[in-house]
Amino acid sequence: MSLLSISGLVASYGKSQALFGVDLTIEAGQVVALMGRNGVGKTTTVRAICRMIGSKGSMVFAGTDIRKLSSHQVARLGIGLVPEGRRAFRDLTVRENLVAVSRPGHWDIDKVVALFPRLSERADQLAGSLSGGEQQMLVIGRALVTNPRLLILDEATEGLAPNIRREIWATVEQLKRESGLSILVIDKSLSELRAVCDRATILERGRSVWSGAMDDLDREISQRHLGV
Repeated sequence: MSLLSISGLVASYGKSQALFGVDLTIEAGQVVALMGRNGVGKTTTVRAICRMIGSKGSMVFAGTDIRKLSSHQVARLGIGLVPEGRRAFRDLTVRENLVAVSRPGHWDIDKVVALFPRLSERADQLAGSLSGGEQQMLVIGRALVTNPRLLILDEATEGLAPNIRREIWATVEQLKRESGLSILVIDKSLSELRAVCDRATILERGRSVWSGAMDDLDREISQRHLGV
């Protein structure tokens, strides 16, 4: 059984329909890329998975139909989100950000600061005073201490300096290699996605138009659906 199985996902913002039929499957331990040009429905798909927006269609996580669950119920079921735009709890310290959401399991604060040593140096600093890269490390760590079965990274390297982007990608590689986590990655950098992802699903105008092994994503498919 797949860890996450989505079929025929449809979602709207009021009267404006954003998704017209998204199909997405993630197996346990897989790293999957959700790709597509800007505005095709990638973040809307993430919001639907995390129950931040209503949707129709089939959506099963770890054997549970999650369509009627609330956001906090989905989080408790084992979905950890690193949202677009970071969104750390700015008025809490680094340590407080981690303590606030921590749940029992493999990932605790000590393991997170071992993954991101800079967070140890900033433990008593307000999150709002951190650099963009440090905030991103914190938000990834915050998702990890919920001990998810599926980690969702929505544009986790967007707007960061090149050296910080490299550090984030190295962390994703390390998580894949050492943790056994399933990871859904939304990003624009095809070369980095190729290095860490097992499979990819491409969206176009709110629909899934291609899905397959990352090795099968050739130049023709990339140019047709991604413009690269």
